[in-house]
Amino acid sequence: MNEFNSEIRPISATDKKLVADFIKEHWGSSFSVSRGKIYHIVDLPGFICKQNGKIAGLITYHIVKKDCEIVTLNSDIENEGLGTQLLNKVINVAKRNQCKRVWLVTTNDNVNAIRFYQKRGFDWVGFYRDAMIESRKLKSEIPWYGNDGIPIRHEIEFEHRLHY
Repeated sequence: MNEFNSEIRPISATDKKLVADFIKEHWGSSFSVSRGKIYHIVDLPGFICKQNGKIAGLITYHIVKKDCEIVTLNSDIENEGLGTQLLNKVINVAKRNQCKRVWLVTTNDNVNAIRFYQKRGFDWVGFYRDAMIESRKLKSEIPWYGNDGIPIRHEIEFEHRLHY
C-alpha cells in the first residue's frame, strides 16, 4: 500500500453541496440508513479530501454518548492509504471525545469493506439477518444486488474498541 499524500480536513459548511452530490453518486441519495436510523449525510461531521476541486475521499461519523459510528466512508483512490487516513482521523476524534468504541455497519455484499475494516483492527461483532428488508422501507434506493452480483440482504456490524 502506498502512502496517500494530500490534505485531509474537516468538512466545512461550504462543502455541503459537493458532499451532497458525492453522496448521491456513491449512495444513491443524500441519506444513509444504519440499523434502522436515517442519517442525512450533509448534516454530519466528517473529513474530506479534495483533488482538482472534486472529492477524492470522504468519511462521516456520529457520536452518541461514548459510541462513535462511522456512517459513510468512500475513497475514489484505492490502495494508496486514503481510506485508512480518513478512518484514523475519526478514530482520533473518538479518542478526544473519550468514546469507548468506533463502530459501523456494512452490508453482506461489501467484501472489500469487510476485508478493509478487519485489516485495521475492527472486529465483526454483529450479524443482522435480512435487515435490508427494513432498511429498504426507509430508503427504497438501496439496490437488491451489490458488489459482484451478491444479493444485499444482511447488515454486518464491526467495532474497534478504544483503550486508554
